Amino acid sequence: MHELISQLIRLYLPVGGAPDGLQQHLDGRATRAFDLVKDGAVRAIVLPFERPAGAGADGWERLCAAANALQGELGLPAPAVSVSGATGFRLWLSFEEPLPVAGAQRFLDLLRAAYRADAMPAAAGVQAPVELPPCRNPSTGKWAAFIHPGMGASFADEPALEIAPPLAAQAAFLQGLQSISNDQLRHALDILQRAPEQPAAPVAPAAKAGPKAQAVAHGGAVPPDLLLKDATLEDIVRFLHAKNIEPTFRHVLPPR
Repeated sequence: MHELISQLIRLYLPVGGAPDGLQQHLDGRATRAFDLVKDGAVRAIVLPFERPAGAGADGWERLCAAANALQGELGLPAPAVSVSGATGFRLWLSFEEPLPVAGAQRFLDLLRAAYRADAMPAAAGVQAPVELPPCRNPSTGKWAAFIHPGMGASFADEPALEIAPPLAAQAAFLQGLQSISNDQLRHALDILQRAPEQPAAPVAPAAKAGPKAQAVAHGGAVPPDLLLKDATLEDIVRFLHAKNIEPTFRHVLPPR
């Protein structure tokens, strides 16, 4: 089994192994949405941040503020970050133990209200099947993929990849992530429910203050595992080399 599939099973997929068609989906042969619900519970929820036409980096700025707040204010582990292959970004939150659908939906609703995440279909909510990255976006033909958090600003104008990402690098972006424990979830819910009418104090958007100037809402320097920080090409190469992965960078020239 490929390491990427192992990581997807560890973090997001229902207990029971890889679903049918997952390998073909990751290879770009047949994009499909996968059900994250099993026996009335889910292992993961997805927070979408879309970029409306003409809105520039709005989706990325909102994601950064939310991701920093999830960790700095709610005490949750770092989420995975992905581009959708079309117009938006995603935060992927994983639960250590499957969470009943009603509880997961309540948590998702509180997060969306507090951190300006875009609404998912009301009829489905956390039960909506999801297209796990990496995969081809069926609307654009471009690739959805997990990304290094420090790379997000470079995708602000187009949250998509022109070519398939290396699967080993995709796995590396997930390997260090941890799931939300029951204690962490209770702590986060307590904070969110204590003052639901007041969103958590915002983190200054990256485009206005610059990545190095960002701070957690309570002040002080941004911890090294948070999202709003510079990531140079050397940083990313160093990260992949630490995972024994040799990156390949290819540039696609636009048609004349």
